[in-house]
Order: sequence, then structure tokens, then C-alpha cells
Amino acid sequence: MSRHALAGVAAIFALALAVPAGASAWAPAASAPVHPGVQVFTDGAKCTANFVFTSGGATYLGQAAHCSGTGSSTDTDGCTSASLPLNTPVTVTGASKPGALAYNSWLIMQAGGEADEETCAYNDLALIKLDPADVAKTNPSIPKWGGPTGVGTAAALDDIYSYGNSELRQGITQLSPKRGKVVEVSPGGWSYTLYTLTPGIPGDSGSAFLNADGQALGILSTVALAPLVASNGVGDIGKEIAYARAHGFPDLALVDGTEPFKGGLPF
Repeated sequence: MSRHALAGVAAIFALALAVPAGASAWAPAASAPVHPGVQVFTDGAKCTANFVFTSGGATYLGQAAHCSGTGSSTDTDGCTSASLPLNTPVTVTGASKPGALAYNSWLIMQAGGEADEETCAYNDLALIKLDPADVAKTNPSIPKWGGPTGVGTAAALDDIYSYGNSELRQGITQLSPKRGKVVEVSPGGWSYTLYTLTPGIPGDSGSAFLNADGQALGILSTVALAPLVASNGVGDIGKEIAYARAHGFPDLALVDGTEPFKGGLPF
């Protein structure tokens, strides 16, 4: 082997040693500026990011599809409500550059003529593609609670955990973690009605919910006025991921947190 070839092999070997096998691609949870729970802004609409996702080598931050809706706050049927187009810029708190709206379940359902009532009502997921410059500044852990630890479901009376970050709290982060109970599950399993110690408020839309085991359960879609006043409607994230996989994102994956799930009290 020539000296040039040996030098090349040595350089490759040195590079391999410089990058430990299995090293985390994520920023430390304690210092990452981009993570579930940050505020995201789509043409003025303020929402809370839920989970981190990967697909096709890119990294995404989840938000509710209705966060890019162009109608009124009562327009919640994803099969009929208007939305901003894909590639709309989204400002992500903590990111150095705007992300881009890469997937919106409302747009997909309308383009495909979706007619299932529960799917139209509760399939409320959008994906914000992060700029590559911000991926290394991202951590997938849920603040306060840790996790998620995979994707799961829940039943009536199960404990649930969430982290909302509405600006209406004026930066009082002690009010962001919430714990509660599932009240009921919709017949088709697309939605959970639940109560938390303090209900979701405007700006919390899209925030992540975990089940009692720390698994990703769903995302906040609605704050109900009836029949259960101040209850929250949460779309099932497993079903939302499956829908996205069947409509353009076949390898979409929710990223587990780097921090273990803790549970406990919200304060």
C-alpha cells in the first residue's frame, strides 16, 4: 500500500475515534434552546410545540395543524377548515432561523377527500422542518417530565402529563407543567377528553401529552366549552403519525427523550 493510501486510512481511523459510537445527536436537555414546549409562531398564530420527529434524514418539530388555520377559532374540522400552504415560514423560539411548514394533516385530508368524521375532527398534526443549523441545538425531551418513552395510548381515569407554554402566562414557567386524568376516549380512539389541574389556555394549542408510562399520548387540539367545561380535547398521536406515514412521510418517527420520564407532581 502506498504512503498516500496509508495516510488516508490513518485519517479515516482518526476521524472514527473522534466520534464515539452511539454518541447523541441531540443537545443537552438542560441547555438546548429548541425542544418540545417552545412557542412557535405561524403568521401570527401562537402555539406550543409538542414532539420532535425525524423523516427522510430531516428533523421536525410538531405543532397542531390548526395553528396554521386561516379561519376563526371555531373552525376545527380539518376536512373543511382553510389553512396556510406548505412551506409557510414558522418562527421557532430558540432557533436561529425560521422553520418551514412541511406537513399539515388538514391540507392532506382535504386534498384526499377524507370523510371519516373522527379523523376530520381530531387529526390535527403539522410538522415544522427545522433548518439544519438548528438541529444540533435541539433536544426531544419534555420539560419537567422527561420522556417521551415511545408512543402509547390511555384509558378513562388514567393519569396524563403535559407542558403548555402560552405567552399568556407571562413567562411563569411554574404554571406550564400540568397533570390530570383522562375522562373519556372517543369511539374511534382518535381523541381523549381530559382534565388537568389547570386547563389548557390559548397558546397551549399543540402541546404534548404523555400517558402514565411517559409514552407520547397526543397533542392538545381544543379547550372545550361544552359538554365538559374547561376540559381539553387531545388528538391521538399514534393515529396522527400513522396517517402521516400513509400520506407522504412513510418513515416518520417520533423521537424519544434523552431524559428519563419522572412523573410526579407538576410543582
